Amino acid sequence: MNFFLASSRRSNSGITIAAAACLALGSWSGVARADSAVVRPAAVAAYPTPPSELYPELFAAVQMGQVFKDGKTFADAVPKDSPAAIAALYKREKNRPGFALAGFVQQHFDLPQDNADAYISDRTQSLQQHIAGLWPHLTRQPAKAGAGSSLLPLPQAYVVPGGRFREVYYWDSYFTMLGLLQNGKPQLIRAMVDNFASLIDRYGHIPNGNRSYYLSRSQPPFYFKMVGLLSTQDEAGAYARYLPQLRREYAFWMDGASTLKPGTAHRRVVALADGSLLNRYYDDRAVPRDESYAEDVKLAQQSKRPAAEVYRDLRAGAESGWDFSSRWLADGKSLATIETTAILPVDLNSLMYGLENAIRLGCERVHDLTCGKEFTQRAERRRLAVQKYFWNEAAGHYVDYQWIKQRSTERPGAATLYPLFVGIAEPAQAARVAQWVGNELLKPSGIVTTTVDSGQQWDAPNGWAPLQWIAVDGLNRYGQHAMARDIATRWMGKVQQVYGASGKLVEKYNVSGSDIEAGGGEYALQDGFGWTNGVAMQLMTLYPELQQPAPSR
Repeated sequence: MNFFLASSRRSNSGITIAAAACLALGSWSGVARADSAVVRPAAVAAYPTPPSELYPELFAAVQMGQVFKDGKTFADAVPKDSPAAIAALYKREKNRPGFALAGFVQQHFDLPQDNADAYISDRTQSLQQHIAGLWPHLTRQPAKAGAGSSLLPLPQAYVVPGGRFREVYYWDSYFTMLGLLQNGKPQLIRAMVDNFASLIDRYGHIPNGNRSYYLSRSQPPFYFKMVGLLSTQDEAGAYARYLPQLRREYAFWMDGASTLKPGTAHRRVVALADGSLLNRYYDDRAVPRDESYAEDVKLAQQSKRPAAEVYRDLRAGAESGWDFSSRWLADGKSLATIETTAILPVDLNSLMYGLENAIRLGCERVHDLTCGKEFTQRAERRRLAVQKYFWNEAAGHYVDYQWIKQRSTERPGAATLYPLFVGIAEPAQAARVAQWVGNELLKPSGIVTTTVDSGQQWDAPNGWAPLQWIAVDGLNRYGQHAMARDIATRWMGKVQQVYGASGKLVEKYNVSGSDIEAGGGEYALQDGFGWTNGVAMQLMTLYPELQQPAPSR
């Protein structure tokens, strides 16, 4: 189903010229705006206005003046009065003698707390006991959002990652749920699945997180994997119950596909010269991110490229979850060369194959044979396209494809394991991927994200919990049990080491064998941490020998 109006005039990115102009100017709220017919489904609720548009002049001043070390702080702040009243007051007072911007913000906004230091670890507990005790600390109950708040209310309880991440995040949640499953919390898993269903029902997709400023993008489509956790012995039954939401999410990712001509793109779909349809990461806005406003503005100025182009690619990189990585950079080094929308990612297209198969199974369960046949064909076409465009026979791994230049990016990394995770790879290919991973990605403390040390957080020397699980699960699926166990053992050794030294689980780890903390990115290393907790619990359940006693005091 195509919810969006067509236009005869399109830019190179596939979006209409009129819409691109509106998006570059930041138009967003209200169904009457010129861009709304192009970038927003008519069947969903009007998107709440993000903070950068509620009080644009004040917002830009606070972010560019770096009133807060972390730009997300002000994006999450809640105005004490109506946004319009505060914006008008700022205009009147900003040029008066003695005006202090920081004081004005403190007076007129309630600032968020990340509660990073509110949880005190009990150092006598084992890691598994510590994780079980963290879930209540990371769980949030339904609450109404205050007027002008960027928070999107959810109907049921949910788990946040921790630290600066005060809201639910889309792809994080699947890996968090792995731990909840092992800790006997199926009701909380179902609550989170239903929360995401609520977001799909309201907005037509699952946003990056439940914030108004995240609504213009999604994240890697793991929803079908979450639904599968509700009934691990009968996934088809779970898919059938959530079939309307799965199909609607699919429509979001495939919007515009039915009218694309070869060599063109629209939103998240690209039609290649042979007619293959594959997906890319994208964002429906081309303005600085609310949560990283100053960083985006400065980078766009440094890049010497059209600012809207840079903003779109940064936002698309955020949709990927890999924000940021050398895999998105034209030169593999400088963030100013980011070209995310020009790249077809192997991980995204693998997940879309998984989603197509989930819909097929759900349709077959409800005896919708037409739908079942359609999605069988869609999945097969995607499988063939993944094998054609992403498999590097000479090197023995999968790698992203630059669709505009019509060639491989030649920047492989841990995303090569996704075709194993969803069952696309042939057994011989899986064996070669395992060999390549062992030679190139396996480090003393797990698999590294890429082979490049660019200074970006989704590059060497960093390793991330979700990629360890993708590797372990995918390799086990193809009988590569020794490599899977080796990765799990090395990773859990690092997690246990850091926990023993600090009493914390953190967002990412340096897996190179160094004691230096993982770095890179736009913010300090975060602890909490939802997906690390979840993957650690899953791995300790899968490999009980990885459990360790409580650290000695």
